[in-house]
Amino acid sequence: MINFSLKHKTAIITGASRGIGAAISIGLSSFGAHCILVSRSLEGLKNTENEIKKSGGSAESIECHMGYPKQIESLSENIHNHYGKIDILINNAGTNPYFGEMIDADERIWDKTNDVNLKGPFFMIKHFVPLIIRAGGGSIVNIASVNGISPPPMQGIYSITKAGIISMTKGFAKELAKKNIRVNAVLPGLTDTKLTKVVMDNEKMKKQFLQNIPMGRNATPMEIAGAVVYLVSEASSYTTGTCIVCDGGMLA
Repeated sequence: MINFSLKHKTAIITGASRGIGAAISIGLSSFGAHCILVSRSLEGLKNTENEIKKSGGSAESIECHMGYPKQIESLSENIHNHYGKIDILINNAGTNPYFGEMIDADERIWDKTNDVNLKGPFFMIKHFVPLIIRAGGGSIVNIASVNGISPPPMQGIYSITKAGIISMTKGFAKELAKKNIRVNAVLPGLTDTKLTKVVMDNEKMKKQFLQNIPMGRNATPMEIAGAVVYLVSEASSYTTGTCIVCDGGMLA
């Protein structure tokens, strides 16, 4: 039988206050997972937490900035003390503070983008793998982007970090397979989130993007969440080191 149930599973989701992270949290909860919601904004997390609880799900919110490894280490210690283990890790938090040509980006932009998009997921995996091992194994899903395969104009720095996430996913998949931990990535295309606001609010720019998407439209955050539910459930028990592209056919 194909099993999508996540009952008795504990999942930690970064960047869960809005957009794709909130949709993933709601999606995992709807299949039975207890969701630990993480973001630098506790206020935003409460909105996601309340929505999950209104639907009969189970969730809690914890503040943590993915750009600071010390905060990530403290988060893992907190979760260890309260739960002892986790089953699912979703590295979703990301930032894109710069929209322009790569050659004009300064060190501050480079550091901020890399700290959140690349360093954060790496140290989340480093510190939470021991807790997944204590659960007897589990699943890690990194949210990358189609930009990591085909960088669009003006988003080169962001795209470099997402290419790094793809490589990180494959590397950890090979290292952790013997520990019964599967590591995969989801690569969203144009999705209506705060991160894509600069595109979504510019009709000319949005039209140009949509011309390269065979389905002719952007995704909603919940359309990305379905791929994550598959990857963390037993339905994908023989899947690791792979990238699921959700882009309306753009890379086809």
